[in-house]
Amino acid sequence: MPVALSSFFVGLTMGGKGRGAVDLLRGDVKRTYFKYLGAAFGSAMLAAVYSLVDMAMVGQYQGPDGAAALAVVAPVWNILYSLGMLTGMGGSVLYSAYRGQGRVREANRVFTVALGTTVVIACLVWAGLVVWEVPLIRLFGGEGELIPLARAYLYPVKFCVPLFLLNQMLAAFLRNDGRPALATGAVVAGGVFNIFGDYYLVFVADLGILGAGIATCLGAGIAVLLMATHFLSRRNTLRLVGGGPVFPTVGKIGVTGFSAFFVDIAMGILTILFNRQIMAWLGTDALAVYGVLVNVSTLVQCCGYSVGQAAQPILSQNHGARQGARILGVLRYALYTAAAFGVGWTVVLLLFPQPLITLFMVPTDQVLAIAPGILRTYGLSFLLLPFNVFSTYYFQAVLRPGSAFGVSVARGLVVSGGLILALPTLFGGQALWWAMPITEGVVALGAAALMAHSVRRLRAGKY
Repeated sequence: MPVALSSFFVGLTMGGKGRGAVDLLRGDVKRTYFKYLGAAFGSAMLAAVYSLVDMAMVGQYQGPDGAAALAVVAPVWNILYSLGMLTGMGGSVLYSAYRGQGRVREANRVFTVALGTTVVIACLVWAGLVVWEVPLIRLFGGEGELIPLARAYLYPVKFCVPLFLLNQMLAAFLRNDGRPALATGAVVAGGVFNIFGDYYLVFVADLGILGAGIATCLGAGIAVLLMATHFLSRRNTLRLVGGGPVFPTVGKIGVTGFSAFFVDIAMGILTILFNRQIMAWLGTDALAVYGVLVNVSTLVQCCGYSVGQAAQPILSQNHGARQGARILGVLRYALYTAAAFGVGWTVVLLLFPQPLITLFMVPTDQVLAIAPGILRTYGLSFLLLPFNVFSTYYFQAVLRPGSAFGVSVARGLVVSGGLILALPTLFGGQALWWAMPITEGVVALGAAALMAHSVRRLRAGKY
């Protein structure tokens, strides 16, 4: 690695020599938010590098079948990351709320329980993936020659399941412990390795889709090791604390983190439904195009994550300290950012559908013919997607889990799932691509109404 690039990573992970942790209760709101946004955006977007680079490399190496196989295994990533978000976001929101109230021991008890719960869940998922690999691939929409390709990709992943959960959980707590740059730097390092590792293992070593899986696992391992250096730092305030009831704390973490968990797990559920409906109504070429959409949608969703993850630590601590004016200031900047992301990504899909397809695979003439219409229709959903994702983080951060639950379940299952199943039956297979634009519009109306009610309460001094 060149010296300049090495220095960049060191500076980023250390967060600047001599500087203390960010003061979330008294620091300038705008400056603090955009500092956290830069770190969260880098972390969230580079987490998406794993699947994006895999899709591009495998699609170029093995064509539409490789892209379709990665669409089949996409729900595996949604499951792994969502479970890491469950304990990471649920635990870190409570951690920051307790810190805002000055209850340091209770905050560290939450961290301890969240870490233990993550390890237990990782072991259970690990066993499930090993035992039920082929039935899961079939459930996710895999058929025929896509099954051996999917199995080849998942082979190394089966040995590294805990790394992916720990990535999400540790990154959430590091952001709430005043070290957002370290979380970002760790993911940057893992992502950069994954890019070069993918190229070497897929093409130079001629391992194809298996090489992509190996590179992804190694990148995740690097990220976890770098984040673990926080616990050797004098700036670390996270401590393992014993005592007290465990299961009630697990329950609080689960309730608080459920909506962030469901945002990601719902993407996996929707991918399964889309995969099965596409194969039933439209065929493998359409599934290959959807494989590209899954990855672009992951990027857009990561933009929503970055807004939520930047705002959440500031919102949570200030909610605990009853600083309503600071909460409303952060909310204003977050809404502007979500709107900018939504408009930007929608324009990209409308103007550049064919370049996106050729980036991720060597397409056939049939794929090139159907891709622009599919990408432009589905891409309309990106206009409101970042706002809807952010809204769940906002409601979690201000301890309104019921509102967060309602938004995430409506978007991730009730409205979207119903439309995915109903539209092709009522209007034909091509209507399937309108399911998500309609879903995001309906959910945005509800989320905006709930957010307006929350703002009125904050202005009235009700927390």
